[in-house]
Amino acid sequence: MKYKANTVEEYYAQIPEDRKEAVQQLRKVCKDNLLEGFEEGMSYGFPSFVVPHSIYPAGYHCKPEEPLPFVSIASQAKHVGFYHMGIYANEDILKWFEEEYSNHAKYKLDMGKSCIRFKRMDDIPFDLIAELMQKITVEDWIKTYETAIKR
Repeated sequence: MKYKANTVEEYYAQIPEDRKEAVQQLRKVCKDNLLEGFEEGMSYGFPSFVVPHSIYPAGYHCKPEEPLPFVSIASQAKHVGFYHMGIYANEDILKWFEEEYSNHAKYKLDMGKSCIRFKRMDDIPFDLIAELMQKITVEDWIKTYETAIKR
């Protein structure tokens, strides 16, 4: 689904009612557990948590005028996408997340490289997402990004 939104609030206002509560809870869990330095905003058309230019002036290598992305939440046609770049770039965090997932959710993990697809709004493991959000500091993310992604 593509929403025409310039702000986070505009985006969330357009989410279908059947998933609005779960997506808002996912956003709250992210905000409440995100470590200091990350900021919420729009990135590539999605509500995101990013490293702002004030901390990392170089921005995202694909589009330097954009801040460095970290986490995005997207309401897609058949799922809610939770994009966590730390999972994509850090094998230890990926392994931890994959091992823990079944302890927190009833259904099998549906995941791409950095996208976790939540198809059932009643099976989003909010407690696991809270833990995940606390695993990477801004400094850790910049270092990981510069060594693993920005080659």
